[in-house]
Amino acid sequence: MTSLAEQFQLQQQYRHFINGLWQDGGDGHIDVVNPAREEVIARVPAGGAAEIDAAVRAARAQFAGGAWSRLSGPERGALILKLADLVERDAAIIARLDALCIGRPMHEPAMLDLPNALATLRHNAGWADKIEGRTIPNPGYFGRPTVTYTRREAIGVIGAIVPWNTPFMITCWKLAPALATGCTIVIKPAEETPLSALHLAALVAEAGFPPGVVNVVTGRGAVAGAALCVHPGVDKISFTGSPVVGAEIMRAAGPLFKRVALELGGKSPQVVFADADLERAIQGCAMGLFFNQGQVCAAGTRLLVQRPIYEQFVAGLRQAADNVKVGDPLEEGVSMGAVAKRSQYDSIARYIQAGCDEGATLVTGGAVEGGKGWFIRPTLFANARNDMRIAREEIFGPVGTIIAFDTDEEALALANDSKYGLGATIWTRDITRAHTMAAAIEAGAVGINGWAPMDARVPWGGVKSSGLGRELGYSGIEACTEEKVITVVL
Repeated sequence: MTSLAEQFQLQQQYRHFINGLWQDGGDGHIDVVNPAREEVIARVPAGGAAEIDAAVRAARAQFAGGAWSRLSGPERGALILKLADLVERDAAIIARLDALCIGRPMHEPAMLDLPNALATLRHNAGWADKIEGRTIPNPGYFGRPTVTYTRREAIGVIGAIVPWNTPFMITCWKLAPALATGCTIVIKPAEETPLSALHLAALVAEAGFPPGVVNVVTGRGAVAGAALCVHPGVDKISFTGSPVVGAEIMRAAGPLFKRVALELGGKSPQVVFADADLERAIQGCAMGLFFNQGQVCAAGTRLLVQRPIYEQFVAGLRQAADNVKVGDPLEEGVSMGAVAKRSQYDSIARYIQAGCDEGATLVTGGAVEGGKGWFIRPTLFANARNDMRIAREEIFGPVGTIIAFDTDEEALALANDSKYGLGATIWTRDITRAHTMAAAIEAGAVGINGWAPMDARVPWGGVKSSGLGRELGYSGIEACTEEKVITVVL
């Protein structure tokens, strides 16, 4: 049988991309495994402190006096647009790389991740020549008139630590504003899904970026990621991942007063009122729950349903779950693949058992046992309470917890009774209720009659344990710059 690596012409051995060159280095290698077949599809070097140091030095040299530092905003924007064109040319290749590493059907990254990444690159290219300061009126200085104005200046070298669930899209979220503002970047992709970042590095070289502006170092988080966080030449860490690791990054970066942006976990509520368009709500909740095997920080895994429609909603969502075909995503008709790694499969299976042990009703789903691949069927729990582990902890898998409520006040209390605050969705035909609930829910983004819509022009980020800082939109530009005040005494 032809291996996936041979079938899709994947390189067996990849390298770091440092200072415009493909380089070896590190402590051995990391196997990249397709989770649907448990098959090694590539190997990447396990980089460490030495490789991170080389990448940071290259990025610092370009930021502080290199060719990149002398480019104007329009010139930076033109390079980003050229990179976007190359990404669009290779979109099918990039979507395939992510799908094979994650174990998801190829249509999913092609449908969402790649269009969003392209929009992010092009949106930020448009900002490159529009980053402006302000003039500030003031009463003068000891009787003499003054002019006070501000400049927005690039922060410097950004260390980007990317997760494994939507790797290419999130890489572009961090890369595009950094390039638009004139920063340089060192990318540490997740060890499970590094291939699309390495392909992006090849496109960066093809587009003509000066060597060292963009660097990609593969390695383990505890080694390469940790080295990036404590390197004195890095001005900011942008991390997407778990709250546990986010807290470790804050502790590591704190003594260096390094800027930190964190997009962390979620336990997002989807609130379904009795007056909602029920068919549309069921379809939307299913997408918010099962997309990418539920491996989405903003996955709507807490389904709060008003009691008059509770039983009807449970039955409808169960039907939607049972209609999902789980299996090898390369097989025709499969709409849900495997979860990304064995440890994740084991964790999800433990949560499913915990839900049963705590007294929730397992409506459908569960782990698929035996055979190749780490598969979890779309899983639903009914008759649940908000104090159960399955309602409070991020499972990061296709597992939904359905909780009944009676009043608007109870729905709001349940929605906010969580340490997380990344996304939320409200399903209702009542426009007053929709806006009132949206204002009161503690979340960084709220969708009304649609699951967590994400757009390159709209800020994205969370509150509480879901993180700090924002990506996307002009907020992403501001997050890569500092405001300097200049006052002239006339």
